[in-house]
Amino acid sequence: MLADKPALALALIALCVAMVGGALMKVMPKSGALLRGLGSFGLVAVLVLTVIDLARLNPNLAMPQLGVPEQIVDGEETHIPLAGDGHYWIEAEVNGHPTRFLVDTGASLTAISTETAQAAGIEAESMMGTVRLETANGSAPAQLTTIERLETGTIAARELRAVIAPTMNGMNVLGMNFLSRLERWSVDNGTLILVPHEPRVAS
Repeated sequence: MLADKPALALALIALCVAMVGGALMKVMPKSGALLRGLGSFGLVAVLVLTVIDLARLNPNLAMPQLGVPEQIVDGEETHIPLAGDGHYWIEAEVNGHPTRFLVDTGASLTAISTETAQAAGIEAESMMGTVRLETANGSAPAQLTTIERLETGTIAARELRAVIAPTMNGMNVLGMNFLSRLERWSVDNGTLILVPHEPRVAS
């Protein structure tokens, strides 16, 4: 079970090392102090990694200095640098609500979390029923919906089909149904470049 939670496993190991070091300090001061120091360092490392992970997944904790670089508007193009976690993250507005999307070219549909849907006033289309999403953790239910307006950089997408996925843990995913609306998109020297058919004036 701990294999699926590397941060928790590292924290437990670091805690055990620190405790052993503390116990050894009475009989082996130097070795005990070294072990306790290593354990404390491991706990601090876990804390830093956890903060970084929360920052990249939570649009309200934007921290570009921790590996989430800001996107740039260059003429009619929107440039998104590769983030420190190896993904492309887009700062966007959904019906005027600011949020962040992970770009996933392997996803056919755009997916938003329940939190984003509520904040942006988006409701599921009950007549369409539910669909099953295949995720890294297995199959999960999702409800079909439509995003009235999604804007980022020089791009404005209207009436974009999407799904509301309760299992997204606050994360949103921008799928191919958004990218296919562009005039073109490409990756150049680690930067994702988005070019719309009709560029809007970026705010």
